[in-house]
This record gives sequence, structure tokens and C-alpha cells, in this order.
Amino acid sequence: MTIRKIRPEDNKHVGNIIRTVMPEFGASGQGFAIHDKEVDDMYATYNQPRCAYFVCEEAGKIVGGGGVAPLEGGDADTCELKKMYFLPEGRGKGWGQQVLHECLKAATEMGFHYCYLETFNTMKGAMKLYEKNGFEKIPKPCGNTGHFACDTFYRKKL
Repeated sequence: MTIRKIRPEDNKHVGNIIRTVMPEFGASGQGFAIHDKEVDDMYATYNQPRCAYFVCEEAGKIVGGGGVAPLEGGDADTCELKKMYFLPEGRGKGWGQQVLHECLKAATEMGFHYCYLETFNTMKGAMKLYEKNGFEKIPKPCGNTGHFACDTFYRKKL
């Protein structure tokens, strides 16, 4: 298994993962990240200043990934953990932990002091991972992500 930064040729695979995983958890309607324009060109989105996206590749197949970027409409010192999804074959192996570690390390190196994320209450495994890594639930959303259907919010001091 390899964790690396996203490349242009990964766009189709990462987009397919997002479009496969989100409906699995009932997160496919309006107000969810599945409808974000960036899903079609993740490389271009995360190949910007203060952004990073990492993919997890096993035997030549991308099985998941996650990234960080400035929180839209948020404070300059706050990033958002974004688009962190894994196919079923990439779960339960500690790879999400490793991708999360790379994201938080990159966020710190890019000068962020806080990391925010939004999720959905059906994503229990993800919520457990976030809490294990020091993310604390907060009562309401931050910034202006447009993900009005998300119902669970976390923040972590980096």
C-alpha cells in the first residue's frame, strides 16, 4: 500500500470512489459533497496553494483518499478535511488513519492552526477515527461549504 499526492490521472478513480461511497451511507442528495464541482477534477482543485490531497493505492488500484484545503468562508488559520472516502476493500486496515495523518501533517506545514470537518451521522467508522485523533464535536457548522445536509461537525487544534 502506498499513500501519495494525487496526480491528474487519478481524477476519474477518485471521483468514482466519492460517487460510490457517499450513496452507500445515504449521502447522495442535495447539500452533500458528492455534488461539488471539484469531484470532477480533484487534481486541479488540490494542486493549489495551501491544499493537498492524498490517495491510498494498493496493487495499482486507488482505494481511497482525503485532503485538506482552506475552509471556504472560514478563518485563514482553519483548514477543512475534505473528501476522505474509502472503498470497502480499503477500510479496516488502518489506511484511513495514515491518510488522516498525512492530511494533518500537511495542514500544519501549510500554516493552519485548526482543522474542521463535516460528516454525516451514518458514517460511524469515520466519526470514531476523527474522535480517536483528537477531533471534538462542535454544535454547528463553520464556514460556507454549501454542505447543508451534513449533520455532524468536528474541529481539532493542530
